[in-house]
Amino acid sequence: MIEVIAFDADDTLWHSESLYTMTQERFARLLSSYHDSESIHQELYETEKRNLKLFGYGIKGFTLSMIETAIEITDSQICGEDIQTILDYSKEMLQAPVQPLEHVVEMLNQLANSYSLMLISKGDLFDQETKLARSGLARYFQIVEIVSEKLPATYEKVLLKQNLLANQFMMVGNSLRSDILPVLAVGGHAVYIPYHPTWAHEVVEDGVPQSPNYYELENIGQLPDLVKKLSSGR
Repeated sequence: MIEVIAFDADDTLWHSESLYTMTQERFARLLSSYHDSESIHQELYETEKRNLKLFGYGIKGFTLSMIETAIEITDSQICGEDIQTILDYSKEMLQAPVQPLEHVVEMLNQLANSYSLMLISKGDLFDQETKLARSGLARYFQIVEIVSEKLPATYEKVLLKQNLLANQFMMVGNSLRSDILPVLAVGGHAVYIPYHPTWAHEVVEDGVPQSPNYYELENIGQLPDLVKKLSSGR
């Protein structure tokens, strides 16, 4: 019997990737006199991947990777004014309105009275906490976990902390790599709701997971019906 339903935050509960995409486009235009857009995007992605183990996920790490990429692409010729522009992009991202995705509020209202709701997000603690506050959704969540990475061991620690068995836990998210496969690996239920665009780092090439605990929905508004069906044993 499912007791706790956990949600990823970015691009599951609210828009996020589009903000990164927009900033990447602005960054490419800023450096367009040095390289073509495709090369800039690729160099930034490689820098981000290389820096994940140092900076982690989130806007602040993304900003540092933009600055490092700008220095490398321009052979250290980038001026202070352009560095300031990149910092301004970051500040705008950190202060941007947080808009819940369609169906999210209605879905949370339907589930909140019957289940404990948890938010599990990876990234910078301050950034994720302030986004949750700005979203207006904080009142729905009894449990909030901000983690550095989403691995099977991460979910095992969360289950142990909450005194939960794996089959009592459901994770809902848009990333097969972070939200779905690790939860299935520990025996939990996982609901995949695709979101486009998805950051290349979160894409997996193995196809649909083969597990009786795996479910895929077109939108998050379908989640209450799925949970009701599972709870009734149908």
